Amino acid sequence: MIELIPAIDIIDGKCVRLSQGDYDTQKIYNENPLEVAKEFEANGIRRLHIVDLDGAKSSHIVNYRVLDKIAGHTSLIIDFGGGIKTDEDLTIAFENGAQMVTLGSVAVKQPDLFKKWLHQYGADRIILGADVKNNRISISGWKEEGPQELIPFLTDYTQEGVHKVLCTDISRDGMLQGPSIGLYKQIMAQFPDMQLIASGGVSCLDDIIRLDEAGIPAVVFGKALYEGRITMKDLKRFM
Repeated sequence: MIELIPAIDIIDGKCVRLSQGDYDTQKIYNENPLEVAKEFEANGIRRLHIVDLDGAKSSHIVNYRVLDKIAGHTSLIIDFGGGIKTDEDLTIAFENGAQMVTLGSVAVKQPDLFKKWLHQYGADRIILGADVKNNRISISGWKEEGPQELIPFLTDYTQEGVHKVLCTDISRDGMLQGPSIGLYKQIMAQFPDMQLIASGGVSCLDDIIRLDEAGIPAVVFGKALYEGRITMKDLKRFM
């Protein structure tokens, strides 16, 4: 059964969503992310993906107080990403309640630092963020396209011990046009033991069903929930 991981994206302490990572498309859904997290928990959700969009833009962690508040007032298992660039940022994330962190830009720009953290904290706490556009890895809040192609990038890091990967198809993110199931099936065919988290494009319950039928272990989604295209009642079948 696929694991459901709703996303809360934070700008200025508020719950927002973007389209294709474009900050100019920002739409505020709730002024209080804790309310959103509590509603998820009340409906049986166990995991939460929090993205510090201010942090991703600033290159250092910003919205850690939101993380601390959600971690302190719910029992959700939280993975946190956005702006984690230094040992201090990583310590702040863990000290404020993140059980796991998702790291993308560091893995591209500072591979030695990423590997140090991987071995220091363990592969269960470090999720490799693979944000993909035109089969290439994008970084820095999706503002830069890196030189690496997806499969070689994943191969290098699985050989280092990575087994949790959050892969986002940027072209689909926030567009409600359906997920890149072919891409995720390709990844799972190459790395059958990977704990792959699919992200980007989920528009309706049928998208999650199709991901589940394709054998994808987990899915991150947000906009479809906030726009009412998927209800918490719809998701009970997966809990």
